[in-house]
Amino acid sequence: MLGYDDKRDFFRMMVNAACELRLTDDESSRSLSAICRDLSATGMSFEVEESIEPGTLVQASLESTNSQIPSLNAKARVVRCTPGTDNSYLVGVEIIEMS
Repeated sequence: MLGYDDKRDFFRMMVNAACELRLTDDESSRSLSAICRDLSATGMSFEVEESIEPGTLVQASLESTNSQIPSLNAKARVVRCTPGTDNSYLVGVEIIEMS
């Protein structure tokens, strides 16, 4: 887990869970499979197989595997996209709204 030295306003939880991203800015409203790497009160990061432009609006859906914990659905804005490893990209998003 990332700690205080990370200098963020909120602690981030390591998640590493499969999720679905729907690009809502795109005319085709396409979906991408992603791995949610971490989550905080105001943002998330994902690993995807293609680049997403900063400013793009996305709908992120993470299904819960525990009946006591609800699934997460969030509208978010891409704030960064950097090359990762093995032809992947790391995407950071700012959460705009939870539903």
